[in-house]
Amino acid sequence: NLEPGSMATEAKLFGKWSYEEVSVGDISLADYISVDKTAVVYLPHSAGRYQTKRFRKATCPVVERLTNSMMMHGRNNGKKIMAMRIVKHAFEIIHILTGKNPVQVLVDAVANSGPREDSTRIGSAGVARRQAVDVSPLRRVNQAIYLITTGARDAAFRNIKTIAECLADEIIAAANMDNQKSSAIRKKDEIERVAKANR
Repeated sequence: NLEPGSMATEAKLFGKWSYEEVSVGDISLADYISVDKTAVVYLPHSAGRYQTKRFRKATCPVVERLTNSMMMHGRNNGKKIMAMRIVKHAFEIIHILTGKNPVQVLVDAVANSGPREDSTRIGSAGVARRQAVDVSPLRRVNQAIYLITTGARDAAFRNIKTIAECLADEIIAAANMDNQKSSAIRKKDEIERVAKANR
C-alpha cells in the first residue's frame, strides 16, 4: 500500500525533525529553498554534486546548505562532520527555545535574511557610482545563509557561547525579524538602505 518513491517510515532530519508541515512563506523563494520531495533527508550530508550545473544547488536540502556554509575559515574547511554536529545541536536548542520545528524556523530565517535590493558598482571613465538592482531569488537564499552563518561565527568567536548556541540564537532572531539580535537582519537592512539611497 506504499506508493512508489515513498519510504516505509517518514524520513526525519537527524531522526527527529519532520519535514511534513514545513512551508516556505515567501512565494518567490519557494523554488530555491528546498524542503520537499527530494530534499527530505536524514542527515545533511548527501555528498551530492551540487556545483556541476548552474542552479543545481537550489535543489540541495536547505539544512545541508547551512551545514556546508558552517565549514568556513581555513581551519574548518572540509570538516562536514563537525559542521553537522553544530547544526544538530543548534536545532536542538532552537526546538527548546521556540517549541517549533527547527526546520521551519530555519526556512523562515532564510526567507527573512536575504536582501531584496542591492547596489552594484557601475564604473565608467574612472567615475564609479552605485546603482540599485533587484536581487534574484537564488542569490537571496545564498546570501541569507551566508549572513546567518557569518553572524553566528562572529558571535561565537572569542566568546564563551558555543557556535551551536550562537547559530541557534541567530536563526531564531532572523526568523523573528529581530534586528536588535540578529546580525543577518541588520546586514540585510543596511544593504537595502544603501540600495535605496542609490536608486
